[in-house]
Amino acid sequence: MFCADRLKVARHRRKLTGKELAAAAGVTDVTVSKVENGHQPDDVTVDKFAKALGYPRAFFLMDRPEVLEPKAVSFRSLKKMKAAERNASLAAGSNGIALYQWIDAQFNLPAPDLIDLSREQGRPEVAARLLRQHWGLGDRPIGNILRLFESKGIRVLSLTENTDNVDAYSFWHADHPYVFLNQRKTAERSNFDAAHELGHLVLHFHAQAESMPEDDAERQANQFASAFLMPDADLKSLLAHIYSSSQIIKAKIRWKVSAMALATRLHQIGMLSDWSYRSIIIDLGQRGYRTGEPLGVERETSTLLPKVFAALWSKGITKSDIASDLNLPWDEVETLVFGLTGPVSARPQRPSLSLVETKVE
Repeated sequence: MFCADRLKVARHRRKLTGKELAAAAGVTDVTVSKVENGHQPDDVTVDKFAKALGYPRAFFLMDRPEVLEPKAVSFRSLKKMKAAERNASLAAGSNGIALYQWIDAQFNLPAPDLIDLSREQGRPEVAARLLRQHWGLGDRPIGNILRLFESKGIRVLSLTENTDNVDAYSFWHADHPYVFLNQRKTAERSNFDAAHELGHLVLHFHAQAESMPEDDAERQANQFASAFLMPDADLKSLLAHIYSSSQIIKAKIRWKVSAMALATRLHQIGMLSDWSYRSIIIDLGQRGYRTGEPLGVERETSTLLPKVFAALWSKGITKSDIASDLNLPWDEVETLVFGLTGPVSARPQRPSLSLVETKVE
C-alpha cells in the first residue's frame, strides 16, 4: 500500500508545495491532493513521485512513519520560521527517528537519564542546579556537551537547513529525548542551543508546555541554559572583577559560550552593573561578537555516532547501506549526521566501545 504520510515527509524535506510537486512530477494538483488524503495511486504515478522527490520507490510503500506534530516539538525561534522550514525540520525528525530505530536494533545505546523538572518552570536556575546534581557535575564547566548528552541517552542529530531561522529543536518520542542542532551556527551558539533544548526537555517534559505562551517557554529555556552552562559559583570564584570586554573574551573559553552570553549571565547574577554591561555589550558588538565569534572554540562532535559507524564499517556496513535499509536517499542520512561524525579516511579496526555495546557479533 502506498503511504500518504511518506509522500508528505518526502515533499516537506524537499520544501515543495503540493502544486510544486505536481509540476515536478508531471501530474495534476488534484492528484497530489487526493494521494496525500489516502487515495491509492497507480504504479506510474508512484514512479513519478519517486523521481521528482529523489526518494527510492520503496520508501513510499513502507508502513506509516513516525510523524511529528508541531505542538509536540520545542522549536527555538519558532516565530522567525517559515512554514516550509518548520515542515522540513519536522520531516527531518521523522527520518531521524527511523535512523535511530535502525541503530537501536544493532547496538545497546545509553538509556535516558533525565528527570522531570516541570515543577520548576518558574525557577529555571533551580532546575539547572538540580539536573547538575542528578548528573554529578558539581559546578565545573561542562566540557563536551554533546558527549554528556549522549552519555545520558539524548539522541543528537544535525540540521543542515540552508537557513538561519531554524536554530535547533527537541522532542520526546517513545520515551527517548532527541535534539537537532543547526550546524550553521558558531560552536559557542550551538552549545547554548543544545543547553536551551535540554531545558525544554526537562522543564517542558513531553511538551507539557504546549499551553504556555511561547515567549515564556523560550525565556525559561534560555535561563536554564545560561545557569546550566555557567554556574554562578564557578563564575564568582574565577571572575572577581570584570570591567572590560577583553576579559569577557578571554574568560568565555572556559565555559565554551559566546562572549555575549557570558556578559549577559554576569549581568544577571549581579557581577556586572547596568552601566558596565551596556558598555561591554556595545564594545563586543563593535568587535564583531554580536553576529559571530571571531576567537571561537572548536565545534564539538558526537562521540557516539563515530563509534557506531566505525563498528558498522568494520563489518562492511556503510552509511549508504543504512540508507538502503531505510529506503532513504543517502543525502538524507548524511544530513542527519553532518559534521557530527568527523571524517573517516580508512577502514578502521573494530574500536573499543565505551558508550555503545554492539548486539551483533
